[in-house]
Amino acid sequence: MRREDAARRGAAGAARQARGRQDVDLGFHSVREALRSPRREAVRLYATTAAAERLAAEIAAKRLDPIIVEAEEIARRAPSDAVHQGVLLEARPLEALDLADIRADGVVLALDQVTDPHNVGAIVRTAAAFALDAIVTTERHSPDLAGVLAKSASGGLEHVPIVTVVNLARALDELGDMGFLRVGLDSEGPASLEDTTLSRPLCLALGAEGKGLRRLTRERCDVLARLDMPGPIKSLNVSNACAVALTLARARLTSQS
Repeated sequence: MRREDAARRGAAGAARQARGRQDVDLGFHSVREALRSPRREAVRLYATTAAAERLAAEIAAKRLDPIIVEAEEIARRAPSDAVHQGVLLEARPLEALDLADIRADGVVLALDQVTDPHNVGAIVRTAAAFALDAIVTTERHSPDLAGVLAKSASGGLEHVPIVTVVNLARALDELGDMGFLRVGLDSEGPASLEDTTLSRPLCLALGAEGKGLRRLTRERCDVLARLDMPGPIKSLNVSNACAVALTLARARLTSQS
């Protein structure tokens, strides 16, 4: 283990400038899953003594020499609103995937300009819990996959491939050509998702809170379905709606198989 001193901080300036080419993971669970992932190349780990001890097995497996710092130093390097739990990992981005890499009978999510990193991180975590095959998102109007999003995903990024596309409508066209049933979640949808016949491969499209699905996205969907909630509040946070939708979809796919 190393301790970062004042002399090294000056030399670290270039490394910090290069951070734009690296992912930054924060938080115990996110960093632990990144260290455990054979697909993730770790570059540099900053940790408090306590955090390094908790991650000792993962650190040894990656053959890392962690830089031991005080919590204040990690907070300085982390985004201002991030909870770091005493650990920050700089790592190479995961290899980019294409739509063609998605399993032929898979279940995927398509995110239509969902921009809040906390929401997207929670969606990634939920997708990992449901063993989804991929999340399709766009280059623009999407949050960075590191930092706050990675922390909110709690390690989910290591388990759910992210497919980034230029144009979501064209991506949905391609998924349709691959045989995917494309279901758009819409509060005004003509059918309830609970009563909708589903089949694999399946793509569930989610829109941003307030705006919902854009017109071109809606037009590419084979079905528009709503979530029927029994309580007085009918609308859900997009990450909560995702969890409910995946629960219903899993039940429908299981009952129809």
